Amino acid sequence: MIDRWRQFCLHRLPRTSTASCFIFLRPFSASHTLQAKKKKMPPKKAPAAEKKVLLGRPSNNLKIGIVGLPNVGKSSFFNVLSDTDLGKAANFPYATINPEEARIPVPDVRFDWLCDLYKPASRVPAFLTCIDIAGLTAGASTGAGLGNAFLSHVRAVDGIFQVVRAFDDAEVIHVEGDVDPLRDMEIIQTELRLKDIEWVEKHLDGLKRTGRSLGNNSLADKAKKEEIATVEKIYKALTVDGKDIRKCEWNNKEIEVVNSLTLLTAKPITYLVNLSEKDYVRKKNKWLAKIKGWIDAHNPGDPLIPFSVSLEERLAQLPDDERAEAQKEPGAQSALGKITQAGYSSLDLIRYFTCGPDEVRAWTIRKGTKAPQAAGVIHSDFENKFVCGEIMTYEDLKENGSESAVKAAGKLRQQGKPYEMVDGDIAYWKSG
Repeated sequence: MIDRWRQFCLHRLPRTSTASCFIFLRPFSASHTLQAKKKKMPPKKAPAAEKKVLLGRPSNNLKIGIVGLPNVGKSSFFNVLSDTDLGKAANFPYATINPEEARIPVPDVRFDWLCDLYKPASRVPAFLTCIDIAGLTAGASTGAGLGNAFLSHVRAVDGIFQVVRAFDDAEVIHVEGDVDPLRDMEIIQTELRLKDIEWVEKHLDGLKRTGRSLGNNSLADKAKKEEIATVEKIYKALTVDGKDIRKCEWNNKEIEVVNSLTLLTAKPITYLVNLSEKDYVRKKNKWLAKIKGWIDAHNPGDPLIPFSVSLEERLAQLPDDERAEAQKEPGAQSALGKITQAGYSSLDLIRYFTCGPDEVRAWTIRKGTKAPQAAGVIHSDFENKFVCGEIMTYEDLKENGSESAVKAAGKLRQQGKPYEMVDGDIAYWKSG
């Protein structure tokens, strides 16, 4: 092979080039050739990590519902949380029929500090929309106690505050006859899961009927088969595995199917244990450890917040100065702010701020929201004609003391369309 190349070169090249030709055609070993090829190949880029799709509706306007058995303190809690008397609190089951709705300001020390700095004419905090839902009872999934209507109200919200009664009071009747928080939690979990099973069964039957004629070549047919497989997996999780849907592992395609079904057990739950004022103040109750153990066994990771409706009602009746003084007593602090923030976080909601002398405002968005969509919650034109955002962190502003100082320190950043908003960002949008 080498000799042929030499003859070719001697024929094609001038005589003066013969020496250089032989030098150029010095034979290479196979290993040298492979090394040369390897050196020329560009390094492979690591594949970008796939962004996890969130469970639940893809919206910034999410709602949380108050759920529990009758007479556990749901409507009384709703009233003190919302500072209204919309909730129909009464000492008998089903005092609440139609759900009541209120917007609850979400406490935030960052928002308070920004208001102190800018002294704006208008102050608008973030809000959590809360719904008071009638009490569920055993058999609600089959229609007992207006259960079908009440469960449809649960389906309409995006997260759940589950109120659990752990106080004894002979004057407040219990629908099951006695106080047993573990039994009550089992009832609620069972009814939500049974309703999901019924819903998934119907949906799966419909998919299978239409899926009998599916082929293997069409992309649409393949997608439909994948959907059927996912729904079968959901059904197995509910029936065989005995798990709530939010506690199972799903990939992004499966989450899209789960979200389309709006399942009750896919909604995040925050457990609120209603104690007597005495037990809440002294931080002791015979049920608390057992409730925590039940959550760890059945729904690990779900938050548990003890509180006392009776304490909250007493504090709500006091003037502001007396209320602040009363909460200085050991153990007598209100839990409403903590509860509101927990509900807000459970829905994967975050906030960013716009600040100026006219207004300081917190804008609610979901985790993972990109800059153009975050700007769009103010006005759709900001998203459609998005140019960039000037972003600084709350921490940088607090550390430097003013916007000009942040800019001088090089901490004011221009961010484009790919930027993912971070909780506490302070933003100024530019649009065309």
